[in-house]
Amino acid sequence: MARPDTDHRRPRLPSGWRRLAVRLPILLFRAGLGPLFGRRMLLLHHTGRVSGLDRRVVLEVVAYDPEAPAWTVASGFGPKADWYRNLQEQPKTVIQFGNRHHAVTARFLPAEQGAGIMADYARRHPATARRLCSFMGFEADGDEAAFRVAGRAIPFVRLDAADEPRRPRP
Repeated sequence: MARPDTDHRRPRLPSGWRRLAVRLPILLFRAGLGPLFGRRMLLLHHTGRVSGLDRRVVLEVVAYDPEAPAWTVASGFGPKADWYRNLQEQPKTVIQFGNRHHAVTARFLPAEQGAGIMADYARRHPATARRLCSFMGFEADGDEAAFRVAGRAIPFVRLDAADEPRRPRP
């Protein structure tokens, strides 16, 4: 489902030392320190849609369903983020959550569902939600309606686990 047009800016991709800082959690996951992040972060393995190379990115888990299991993540840099576009090309992949690997299939959520997810996230993490919305160029006044507007514009992806955990691709 297409995202509604909005008059907000997307944040610039980090560069220099900020890029290094953003990529540091990947090294921590690879060193076996994934449990340090608790249930707030996961390592997504994905395949470059142009290069065909294995790629990795650490993403915040905005919702977790341990019964399914399933993880919901958001693309704060919008639908043009490389990991998001790579998952559109190849939705079956692997995540690392803590020190466990799970085969998953990406499901791209509609805008209205994103609104509810963002409103729920804001209730659980109000200060973080305000900072994230402000960083992404949305109103950050703490009002649920503002979080719903942001949630309609932010692409959310649900990563549904297959039956068996498996090791990441080499």
